[in-house]
Amino acid sequence: MKLAGSRLTLNGEIVIFSQVHRSQMRNREDALQRLVALIAEAEIAPVKRRPTKVSRAAKLKRLESKGVRSNVKASRAKPIHD
Repeated sequence: MKLAGSRLTLNGEIVIFSQVHRSQMRNREDALQRLVALIAEAEIAPVKRRPTKVSRAAKLKRLESKGVRSNVKASRAKPIHD
């Protein structure tokens, strides 16, 4: 039902229309093909996400870049005179 999106009515019907071709018969065939594709897409189960941890190197790299950025911003500040 999520794949239908805005094509799903409150009654649970899927509305698909086509105005690509000049003839009504070809538009109906096109709409039917799109419905078949939608059903085929719904049959495929989504892949489960495997949670991962951030690597130690990535954490260190992030902290280093934060430190560099902090130093750049601190050097812009006005010096404190005692």
